[in-house]
Amino acid sequence: MMIEEDYYEYDEEVEYYAVRPNKTRIKKEIAALFKLGEEMAGLAPDQLERLVLPEKILQAVREVSGMPHTGARKRLLKYIAGQLHQIDVEPYVEKLARLKNKSAHAVREHHLAEQWRDRLISEGNEAVTELLDDYPEADSQQLRQLIRNAQKEIAAAKPPKSSRLLYRYIKDLLQNDGLAAEEDESEVDEDDAFGEDREEI
Repeated sequence: MMIEEDYYEYDEEVEYYAVRPNKTRIKKEIAALFKLGEEMAGLAPDQLERLVLPEKILQAVREVSGMPHTGARKRLLKYIAGQLHQIDVEPYVEKLARLKNKSAHAVREHHLAEQWRDRLISEGNEAVTELLDDYPEADSQQLRQLIRNAQKEIAAAKPPKSSRLLYRYIKDLLQNDGLAAEEDESEVDEDDAFGEDREEI
């Protein structure tokens, strides 16, 4: 549990700032840090670990993530904001943005895999041809076998085992394509970073 004196100590700190001439700017900073603490508290445990926060802040964020929306939670978030105010938060803001982008990408990937699976089962060869045009590395024979099995399961009202396997195959295909794109982008960034030195050589 967090120490109650820490909350009061931070409340006094906020009160001290409030009488300063630049109190509006400071209030905005504290509000932004308060929101940052809330976003961190909303992360999954493994995502939170990836931020590599200072231990004191990490402990507080873990605690607040499981708290109901009460005054105690708000006080703890204010405490977290106060701790964040004492460090350079920019690296954590950047890491959080990357995590959020990855989460959004995973949702899009999930929906796209579902759409492809449904189209492949309902449209057959026409959808297979289109998928292979977009992802030429796909195994057409394996795809067609999974589609046939999924169609048979639907016709016989059996559990959708092949449909799930088809979804997983498409999901892996999308993920591998995404990784390849990230590697290409990384190589471009590296060329940009060392471009001037290479020209001099």
